[in-house]
Amino acid sequence: MRAGAFDSLEANGEQNRARLLASVGRALEGAEQAERQASQNSLFGEAEVPRGGAHAYVEAAPWDLKQKLMEEKTALGFYLSGHLFTVYERELVGFSRTALSKLAPSQYQVTIAGIVASARTQMTRRGRMMVVMLDDGSAQLEISVFNELFDKHRDKLKEDALLIVQGKAQKDEFSGGLRVTAEELMDLDTLRTKFAGRLQISMNGQADAKKLQQILAPYRGNGSGTCKVFVRYQSAGAQCEVALGDAWRVRPEERLIAELGAWLAPENVQLVFGGASL
Repeated sequence: MRAGAFDSLEANGEQNRARLLASVGRALEGAEQAERQASQNSLFGEAEVPRGGAHAYVEAAPWDLKQKLMEEKTALGFYLSGHLFTVYERELVGFSRTALSKLAPSQYQVTIAGIVASARTQMTRRGRMMVVMLDDGSAQLEISVFNELFDKHRDKLKEDALLIVQGKAQKDEFSGGLRVTAEELMDLDTLRTKFAGRLQISMNGQADAKKLQQILAPYRGNGSGTCKVFVRYQSAGAQCEVALGDAWRVRPEERLIAELGAWLAPENVQLVFGGASL
């Protein structure tokens, strides 16, 4: 059910695995009731079996893509309908990084990103090291994280978490492939705080300035870790872009992006990376 085995039960081809899973208890109760009634004859000698239908479901909000993929992995041990990295790809648009499949040895620092597929510790001459398998859907690559960096960022080295890595890519003489030695680790929140240059919001026919103000207000701030907000508006007769004043700089936190995305649709909310304040 978590992986879609019962998707065909949904009416009109709609797929709401959350609703099916939430309805399991009610379905079991119905089956038990049907079994009890099947052993009793009605006045006409027929068993009375409870009827189902749409009303038998327990309503639940559909899973987003991330939840859907995680539920599939819970059931099967792997993602079935896609790759978890695709959940984050749109947010990484404009952030300079190298796809794992295109990485090559370099004397310069490289930046890569991917999902933590696995992590293990091992001892080396330099002390304890964490070996992290990173996966961006194009390839998998082992990342070496030495003790000091591991202790500083151990909360980011969790399976299925997005990890951004800056480090040196070198040829692994033992395996013949590549290995990256991490020099800096970031999660998505850290990336937003350090490199987000502006928050771009598109409002097409939904120019509710008061609601926008209410959503932005809790995240206002000055100084480092904030970015300027630009609002684009387009209608049948006009289009424009407005830069909100510095007093409306915001902290680009995940909750803010989610709230704006739920209101305007995710494709209308975009963080533009650039580092420097605009």
